[in-house]
Amino acid sequence: MQKHIVVDDFTPIGPTDPIMTATHGGRAKCLQRLVRLDLPVPQTMALSFNALRKIARGETLDIAALVAAFPAGTLLSVRPSSEDPDWGGPSAILNIGMNDARHVDLSNTHGHEAANAIYMRFIAAYAVHVAHLDPDMFDLPDQASEQALADMKFAYEDETDEPFPQDPVKQLTDVLRSMARAWEGTSARLLRTARGAPEDAGLGLVVQEMAFGFGPPESGSGVIQFIDEVTGKPQITGRYMSQSQGREALTGESDAIFLSRDPRGASLEELEPRAFSNLIDYGDLCRVRLREEMQIEFTISNGELRVLDAVRVPRSTRADVRVAVALAQEGIIPQTEALMRVEPMAIGDVLHAQVDPRGRRDAFARGIAASPGAATGRLVFSSRAAQASHAREEPCILVRRETKPEDIRGMHASVGVLTERGGMTSHAAVIARGLGLPCVVGVSDLKLNRRDKTLTSSDGRVFAEGDLVTLDGTAGEVLAGAADLLEPALDETFRTLLGWADEHRDVGVRVNADTVGEARVAKSFDADGIGLCRTEHMFLSEDRLTVMREMIFADTAEDRSAVLARLLPMQREDFVRMFEIMTGRPVVIRLFDPPLHEFLPSNRDAMRDLADALDLPVSTVTRRVEALSEVNPMLGMRGVRLGITVPEIYDMQARAIFEAAAATAKHGAPVTPEIMIPLVSAKREVELIRARIDGVAAAVRTETGVNFDFRLGVMVETPRAALRADEIAQYATFLSFGTNDLTQMTYGLSRDDAGRFMTPYVNQGVFAEDPFHRLDVDGVGELLSIGAERGRSTRPDVVLSICGEHGGDPNSIAFCRNAGFDYVSCSPYRVPVARLAIARLAIAEKVDKTEV
Repeated sequence: MQKHIVVDDFTPIGPTDPIMTATHGGRAKCLQRLVRLDLPVPQTMALSFNALRKIARGETLDIAALVAAFPAGTLLSVRPSSEDPDWGGPSAILNIGMNDARHVDLSNTHGHEAANAIYMRFIAAYAVHVAHLDPDMFDLPDQASEQALADMKFAYEDETDEPFPQDPVKQLTDVLRSMARAWEGTSARLLRTARGAPEDAGLGLVVQEMAFGFGPPESGSGVIQFIDEVTGKPQITGRYMSQSQGREALTGESDAIFLSRDPRGASLEELEPRAFSNLIDYGDLCRVRLREEMQIEFTISNGELRVLDAVRVPRSTRADVRVAVALAQEGIIPQTEALMRVEPMAIGDVLHAQVDPRGRRDAFARGIAASPGAATGRLVFSSRAAQASHAREEPCILVRRETKPEDIRGMHASVGVLTERGGMTSHAAVIARGLGLPCVVGVSDLKLNRRDKTLTSSDGRVFAEGDLVTLDGTAGEVLAGAADLLEPALDETFRTLLGWADEHRDVGVRVNADTVGEARVAKSFDADGIGLCRTEHMFLSEDRLTVMREMIFADTAEDRSAVLARLLPMQREDFVRMFEIMTGRPVVIRLFDPPLHEFLPSNRDAMRDLADALDLPVSTVTRRVEALSEVNPMLGMRGVRLGITVPEIYDMQARAIFEAAAATAKHGAPVTPEIMIPLVSAKREVELIRARIDGVAAAVRTETGVNFDFRLGVMVETPRAALRADEIAQYATFLSFGTNDLTQMTYGLSRDDAGRFMTPYVNQGVFAEDPFHRLDVDGVGELLSIGAERGRSTRPDVVLSICGEHGGDPNSIAFCRNAGFDYVSCSPYRVPVARLAIARLAIAEKVDKTEV
């Protein structure tokens, strides 16, 4: 008969007792749910968070009353019950109350070996976790003999100068005190806060009657779950071990057996068919009534099945997606709940290949996880080597100190990118995310020797060009050799989830796509259109780069126009293919943005090659490179400034866009291109460019006989553009906030160099988060709000969006949605993330309104 103890300290776990996750923890609440399902759960008491805090402070609780709540002589187990199982907790301790007298009783009822095993397990756990003695002294022997038990008791007494405690109340008091203090310790506090727990997170404990896994006729313990934890597909998984307790069956012991019939060995289904059948029924019951896939810990004692615990199956994101969709399709949970169960950022695990968590991993370097996914390839140290490797059809990992625009072709040829420097918005990170390549940046613990083409790890291992490694862009690690990989899971389940998301989202999602290949990926992810096409990336192929360099070396406007005329058909074809792929969806094309020096070589050998290609003296090439160099090129001759001072470039691009629109319209697929002017800071800049673009549009309409429309907008990247948005919006139908550059200019930070000090800045609270990774809503966000408000004050129908890397960050998306933005634009593989994030925001808002 359970005795009802003071609710604030000890509470029986019965069907109607006041047990809550917020006061007693998740394990206690789950056990109550199992009791309500009428599962055979042993008698259990719950200690509240408040009770544990009292114990940690040294206050005395009535532990004798807690022990008295159970039948006399009952052995007990104590397990942690935190609010979130991911926050961890101290190790469970079993067989509390075991002493010499109970040893005699159990020897008579269960046999000497079972009694010895139970006693020795308790002594070992108590010695290590409560008395904090050397674990090596209390290893469990293979045979639970009387002598082994005597030796263990002697070892305890020898170390503590006192006999092993015999009073069950003292034993339980010491166990509870040890667990409470362990939870409040500095190490445990740091560990759980790193896992997302609040500083003052509480811990509850569950004290449960032991169900022995020892003795005749059949006794043992096991764990069972009903899905594969990696894929989420239905599969009975787990182990059972005769004559064992707790989770011993999962420790890899050779005498653990399978659960269901298996040709590889014995199974519980054959050994105890009734217990196995009951476990299947319990799993189905939990799935329907608890609306979750559960992992059940059980014990068979004298042939009787007892359920000790059940927890949500620990699983991968791809398994999360499959389980959530399956539960919704079966009517167990609504579609909205399925969407809320999958975290947007975690969905990258589904979009890319991943290192199989079940396999071996030998990490030799760690950095910033800049682009998710995993790939295996041979190390190469230059873009030229990457392209050669690609030509031989050998996968390669491109290693650079930091990437530059001229490395684009090498990145295209690689299966992964590794850089010594950089952060989340460095060149390598941005381009890799657009290409869907795994990327790890800022790997400062690696020593890169470009001359010898080697990498030296912090533990002294040297990796040379051609060595095989695996890049884990999800974890930010580099692994030696070829790790086992899981392929992307872009299956019908994934598409079903995103289809449901689209039914709820209220903000558009476009894509940053610079190439035809990226446009195809974007369309496969059902993007609403292209929100940013960076046209300069179209000039980086070998044939176009040479022509681009000829234009840079032209001395007059006429000569520049003549050279650009050779690029015109190439650029026009790019846009035609882009429009055809997007099939009427909007396409925002940003005019040329980077400074011209980025298209010129930076070392002597490359300058000599360029001189040969252009038939110019090396001195001429060197002088032009030096003339175009700038002290701070990101704030120099680029964007609209280049368009005004070298207007032939924008004229050619506008003509290519309009001719492509006309050609597409003639094939029955009219398109309204959206042209975006970069790096604007004054309305006069927009006036000048608009006048020239209007002139080109008129000329193309006359030449083609096609009366197409277009929209002109501005990329708001400077603080002044945001502050003067009311003036600029008079000449722009849309304002797209380029938050990468806007963040740089607001903070005075270089995104490529910020990685060198960002970690200590975040750790010491200077910044709450890397502002290039998550939108700074207080500073940069205020500029966005000001720009949006002022832009709409003069043009109420102006379309607002962001197109920086923040467009794929759920927290930044939430800010933009609240600010009334029309769409976000992000890299192709962030499109599903954004679609899901917006749907979840809309669902949460509806729930909040309903509750109010």
